[in-house]
Amino acid sequence: MQTMTAEEIRAFLLTGTRTAKLATTRPDGRPHLAPVWFVLDGDDILFNTGDDTVKARNIRRNAHVSIVVDDETYPYAFVMIEGSATLSDDLDEVRHWATRIGARYAGEARAEEYGARNGVPGELLVRVIPTKIIGQSGIAE
Repeated sequence: MQTMTAEEIRAFLLTGTRTAKLATTRPDGRPHLAPVWFVLDGDDILFNTGDDTVKARNIRRNAHVSIVVDDETYPYAFVMIEGSATLSDDLDEVRHWATRIGARYAGEARAEEYGARNGVPGELLVRVIPTKIIGQSGIAE
């Protein structure tokens, strides 16, 4: 097993269409885990969610989150991120990033469609500012 450098972590997070698994905490302390499509803005992790989702409600109450992105193929790898999340309902910002996320996961041809669908009132942009990042590769070697 090898510890990834900052450059390797960034490359890993930007490769392909891996989903992030977002962990938040419910009011009673139980964890909530959800897959999300994401992009990077510098070191920040960005994704969209609805204003009335469990994710958004949990983040409003407790901004501390954890994210894992993994490669499920041999020899396996992962990046784990701890950070603080902020929510934005600025429609220009929400739509801009929803379009970028759509391009990554659905392709450039459908990017505008995803931006229009997810860049509307009731949708939010979540920005996770990392406080700790760990990356490991070659886990099975």
